[in-house]
Amino acid sequence: MNTNILIPYLERLILMQVELTRFRVRKGQEERAVEWMHFLCQNMDAVEQTLAPEKMYVETIFSEVRDGHMYLYWYSVQGQGAQPVEESEHWVDKEHLRFWREVIDPTPGENLTMEVLMMLPDVRKVASG
Repeated sequence: MNTNILIPYLERLILMQVELTRFRVRKGQEERAVEWMHFLCQNMDAVEQTLAPEKMYVETIFSEVRDGHMYLYWYSVQGQGAQPVEESEHWVDKEHLRFWREVIDPTPGENLTMEVLMMLPDVRKVASG
């Protein structure tokens, strides 16, 4: 097997950030967090417009209630050199950040450790250009 064909794929993966981060929702803001998720779903066309400048290939939000506290988990696959969401002038990003400041506990999020990255060969071909 010619391992040189893997080099472009590996270089591309090095340039992508794959993250899963858990954020605690402020106590009493659980309903507002649900409203936030509905806002994103209802405005998906606008949300999708913001993904390219952020080089956000995949962004998924999960929720969980654990020990009486609500958490939101962000899973993302993002390219390097992206425009930070805080610098965006897009109205949906401004609203997204407003929700964030209102809902997310100021304690830093917890990054989970990625152990394995698996993907279909067809997806790998697209990811490696």
